[in-house]
Amino acid sequence: TDFSEDPDGRSANSTKGKKGKGGKGAGRLNGHHQENGMENMMLFEVVKLGRSAMQSVVDDWIESYKHDRDVALLDLINFFIQCSGCKGVVSGEMFRNMQNSEIIRRMTEEFDEDSGDYPLTIAGPQWKKFKSSFCEFISVLVRQCQYSIIYDEYMMDTVISLLTGLSDSQVRAFRHTSTLAAMKLMTALVNVALNLSINMDNTQRQYEAERNKAVPKRANDRLELLLQKRKELQENQDEIENMMNAIFKGVFVHRYRDSIAEIRAICIEEIGVWMKLYSDAFLNDSYLKYVGWTMHDKQGEVRLKCLTALQGLYYNRELNARLELFTSRFKDRIVSMTLDKEYDVAVQAIKLLTLVLNSTDEVLTPEDCESVYHLVYSAHRPVAIAAGEFLFKKLFSQREPEEEGAPKRRGRQSPNANLIKTTVFFFLESELHEHAAYLVDSLWECGAELLKDWECMISLLLDEPLPGEEALTDRQETALIEIMLCTVRQAAECHPPVGRGTGKRVMTAKEKKTQLDDRTRMTELFAVALPPLLAKYAVDAEKVTNLLQLPQFFDLEIYTTGRLEKHLESLLRQIREIVEKHTDTEVLEACSKTYHALCNEEFTIFNRVDIARSQLLDELVDKFNRLLEDFLQEGEDADEDDAYQVLSTLKRITAFHNAHDLSGWDLFTSNFKLLNTGIENGDMPEQIVIHSLQCTHYVILWHLAKLSEGSSRKDDLVTLRKQMRAFCMMCQRYLTNVNTAVKEQAFTILCDLLLIFSHQMVSGGREHLEPLVYSPEDSLQSELLSFILNHVFIDQDDDTNSTDGQQDDEAVKIEALHKRRNLLAAYCKLIIYCVVEMKTGADIFKQYMRYYNDYGDIIKETMSKTRQIDKIQCAKTLILSLQQLFNEMLSELGHGFDRSSSAFCGIKELARRFSLTFGLDQVKTRDAIAMLHKDGIEFAFKDPSPQGEGGPPLNLAFLDILSEFSSKLMRQDKRTVHMYLERFMTFQMALQREDCWLPLISYRNSLQAGGDDDTMSVMSGYSSRGSSIRSKKTNLHVGPSLPEESSSSSEVWQQTMQTPVMMPSPHLTSTAIRDPKRGRDDSYMGVYPIPHDQQQPHQHPQETSQYIRRGTGLMEEDEEPIVEDVMMSSEGRMDDLNEGMDFDTMDIDLPPSKNRRERSELKPDYFDPASIMDESVSSISTLRFV
Repeated sequence: TDFSEDPDGRSANSTKGKKGKGGKGAGRLNGHHQENGMENMMLFEVVKLGRSAMQSVVDDWIESYKHDRDVALLDLINFFIQCSGCKGVVSGEMFRNMQNSEIIRRMTEEFDEDSGDYPLTIAGPQWKKFKSSFCEFISVLVRQCQYSIIYDEYMMDTVISLLTGLSDSQVRAFRHTSTLAAMKLMTALVNVALNLSINMDNTQRQYEAERNKAVPKRANDRLELLLQKRKELQENQDEIENMMNAIFKGVFVHRYRDSIAEIRAICIEEIGVWMKLYSDAFLNDSYLKYVGWTMHDKQGEVRLKCLTALQGLYYNRELNARLELFTSRFKDRIVSMTLDKEYDVAVQAIKLLTLVLNSTDEVLTPEDCESVYHLVYSAHRPVAIAAGEFLFKKLFSQREPEEEGAPKRRGRQSPNANLIKTTVFFFLESELHEHAAYLVDSLWECGAELLKDWECMISLLLDEPLPGEEALTDRQETALIEIMLCTVRQAAECHPPVGRGTGKRVMTAKEKKTQLDDRTRMTELFAVALPPLLAKYAVDAEKVTNLLQLPQFFDLEIYTTGRLEKHLESLLRQIREIVEKHTDTEVLEACSKTYHALCNEEFTIFNRVDIARSQLLDELVDKFNRLLEDFLQEGEDADEDDAYQVLSTLKRITAFHNAHDLSGWDLFTSNFKLLNTGIENGDMPEQIVIHSLQCTHYVILWHLAKLSEGSSRKDDLVTLRKQMRAFCMMCQRYLTNVNTAVKEQAFTILCDLLLIFSHQMVSGGREHLEPLVYSPEDSLQSELLSFILNHVFIDQDDDTNSTDGQQDDEAVKIEALHKRRNLLAAYCKLIIYCVVEMKTGADIFKQYMRYYNDYGDIIKETMSKTRQIDKIQCAKTLILSLQQLFNEMLSELGHGFDRSSSAFCGIKELARRFSLTFGLDQVKTRDAIAMLHKDGIEFAFKDPSPQGEGGPPLNLAFLDILSEFSSKLMRQDKRTVHMYLERFMTFQMALQREDCWLPLISYRNSLQAGGDDDTMSVMSGYSSRGSSIRSKKTNLHVGPSLPEESSSSSEVWQQTMQTPVMMPSPHLTSTAIRDPKRGRDDSYMGVYPIPHDQQQPHQHPQETSQYIRRGTGLMEEDEEPIVEDVMMSSEGRMDDLNEGMDFDTMDIDLPPSKNRRERSELKPDYFDPASIMDESVSSISTLRFV
């Protein structure tokens, strides 16, 4: 390239700029002419619109700069000022006579302080592309000026000086915009320096080649020209380096530690670009250290930029040698970032380590790799997939090379055989045996070909090992079968396992074709291989259970189209043999589900499978009836073998009845007879009773299902009604059984039946089922509640048997806790769906604090649901639970108890927690809070003083507990409640000041606090238009009153609390962000009018005031940069949850040690109406790994 000519001369065809004058010498308006006819537009407006070719815009500015560089530079300066959102304008006089610092100070004074927004942060379509247009303008400006103008020691010096000054401003807009401009300017200069470096190398080579020629052929003139050119290039290079040093030291070094995360992120992103573009100059430890330091930034977006910058460097293997020192210094930090609390950062950290792994295997230690390995079990799918790619590269990248021309090896001789074994070894060593599905999902994207080599897996299980090959152990075979099942499920369903899903995703045509092809191939392979696999492992319950799940994913049509009927017959024979051999519940249920999957009427194999199933069930039922008759006749003389035969047959029938309708066999009569005998004799074996209860439960449910689907005859309804009620009475009798397991089974089935046959069963057009509705009697409700109190709310040690080994003991405790949680949830559903009276919940709610860690989430959700059903009744239940605790305390400590005792403080703390559940919307909970205070006051004064006349009432201390709810009363309600309190007080009570009267004093004070101003209201929106509303409001509408009660005090309460005046609702507006602490705009005036004798003469009865709490926002957040190492920890997650909590009517402050996210997972399972079936019918296992 010949640099002697001025490439800027290319602008001969461009339109010459026109001059324009603005107020106060605002500078020439850039005369850029566009095809759309826009002329005399400022640079800012052109860039803002982003519709012009940027090179043409820059060419016009260059022309104007050649004509008058001061005016053109003034345009450029004002461009940067306007891009910062400043409305001020730099005049020509200011430009000539003032220093940059003075100009910036003047612009700061003219900055619009009303809004913190500026072009780089303003949302909306108009500003969507502003940043990219702004950056493109700077890049094109330097590129077009790179041959002459940037070396004139004027333009670049002025721009760099201005941007450096602006980047040090206290105004965030100036600092942010100028830093972005300076960094993009630096990137453009790096490109120029890179081009200069390349040209210098080319010139040097040309010079060496010319000088090495023989003297006669050497052109001295060319040598002198090349020397001169190289000298000019070197001078230009020195100037560019000076500019880059000025920007780096003046802007980057200060702003990479800025208090604003966006500014720090810009700096780190651009330095990554410099190191990647011009590695010879920038890829050294002097620059890398800034990226390393910033990896400790407290903001995730900045840490993310560090990792993406480093990925660009490690991706190029030629640069790895220069990164060795950096890698050794900051490797530990990168490894620790795989556990970052920001999932995006963790994903990029793992990807960076994968690139490091590609460059060299020696850098990462086994400990480093293991810290990434376990993330394949993470609940967050992107993290798991990134970890799966790392694992695949580390363990599976070394494949055996196949010889060219040699036949492809298959089965256990294939190259994948050792890799599949490696997968099995890894799965076993990770000791997370229940989560094979998560390992498979993590490896699916990078190793699907390996994981779908089912032919190799089958060969490893069935074929004999090769000479010198070590056979798989029993444990390894079990793991391989589990992994094989998970790969089949993943290929057939094409979605991640439970707990790792990201919502339903629409499959592409290619994915659908792959899914169909995989199902066809797996069916063809396993239809043939499954019978011999079942025959080989027939006695191993765990292996058989997994193998029997494979047919659920088959394309059953292939049995016919592929002429595989003989293999189907073989499969049915094997399943029958397994049913006869095993009594394990999991194996039997797997057989039942396999029959259910194969008995699909859409396929031609249905008749064949249905006949085999019917034959098996016929034999089982006949055998059961025969054995049961003999067993009952023998009575006390029956031996253990007879009981075992009955139990094993009953287990098989129950497992099949779970998935198949056995209504054709009269199982109710035989089972009911068995259960009745067990009640009469009291010596029936525990397991026989449990499975008989379960089987009878299935009989009832299948009968109901048939009646629900079609037209039901009256006889069928009568029969089911009799059977259901007789069975419920039988379960009720078994609640008093001496065996705990039997009682738990009877309780669970009773709760399910009561919920299924409740009044809600007639909804959805099923009115014909109304005769089946069953409401429990009071005695049954009482027994159910007693069961919960005696078997759920107990200490952990009371419910666990001593076991050998601490780990086994811990597992038993966890299992027992899960069982108790299920029992409590079953009963709470009865409360939520109004099957039992809501007041029974008082015995549950009062346990909230004591058993918070075990059942806090269930009790809290129950309170939330009951409040949605009936706010007032829920409030009465809450106060009842507090009264029960208070009475229990009195009976234990006596009436002279100390109010500082732990028992009383515990009740007071529980009241505080209950108060918090009402949320911040006082209008919604107004009636409920009023009723709560009413009941509390009546309870406090119900019993006379044990000291005789003149002493405090027995329950007066309860007012101290009740005062916890005073803050939830509206201002005008406090006076009404206070007046109701005075109905129970005597004149002497008001004068008492002894300690025993302190609860009354404190409660009265809590009602008087903030309640003196009768005109106050929580209504808003009326202060500005109240007069117009009052002029239109002539008729007063009567609102709902509180529920009436029969006591005399209720009559007083009803007289005191008159009906409210209902005001029209104001227009509602929505805001982008809801401040949980802000006062609400409500139009409901409430149920308590202000007594007329208390109103001020000049006030209108409906006059209201408006409370507005206005939050203040800061334009910038001054926080310490890069000093805090943020890792993924339970504390961090808890803090994030607490900070982001939006208060609603069901928020309770929680102990800081408890993680809400873990507890919340239980809610859908426990309170979904669809979950009323027994967990053995449908169970879902979830994983939560952090």
